[in-house]
Amino acid sequence: MKTTEEKIREQLAGNPIILYMKGVPEKPECGFSAKTVGILKQTHIPYTYVNVLAAPFIREKLPSISHWPTYPQLFVNGELVGGCDIVEAMFNDGSLLPLLQSAESKDEAASGEHLTAAEVSHYVKQAIADAEVLVDGVGCDLTLTVISANFAGLPLVKKQQAVLATLAAPLASGKLHAVSVLAYTPEEWQAKQAATASGLLQIQS
Repeated sequence: MKTTEEKIREQLAGNPIILYMKGVPEKPECGFSAKTVGILKQTHIPYTYVNVLAAPFIREKLPSISHWPTYPQLFVNGELVGGCDIVEAMFNDGSLLPLLQSAESKDEAASGEHLTAAEVSHYVKQAIADAEVLVDGVGCDLTLTVISANFAGLPLVKKQQAVLATLAAPLASGKLHAVSVLAYTPEEWQAKQAATASGLLQIQS
């Protein structure tokens, strides 16, 4: 069983750009997270995120690792960039985009055979525009949780097939070897979260 710190360090090592935020990009749950997501969206650079409200152990532990007490927290290549104010200042002075592009290009060179979590998420969202994508795992051992209103009325197998169809190209090329898919409508996901409100949620990266 990995400790929370080990899980965080694995997330930082496995994702060149990762945002720890309150809520999810489609529905931020604080103004600072919303502003940061809005800025990142303008760069068109894919990134991974962790909703710290659904991961209370990470929310509690990360500040002692990053030495940054508040959220959101943006990391590039495992290094803390900062919170909302710093991200906004870097965007305004033109230094944020080159930093994110550098991280993305380094990741492409280093990833070799495997897609990153951000790249997998990008594939799914290109085909399922409203999808919220949570990726757990690294390398070829990935579990995808995909939430979309497009799944309404579909049986489980059809939901999974819809997600796997978005990944046909990387699966065919070998850049993605295997993936497990969990697919929910927003209503089903809310019900699942309510059922696990004890805080013992699976941490998604």
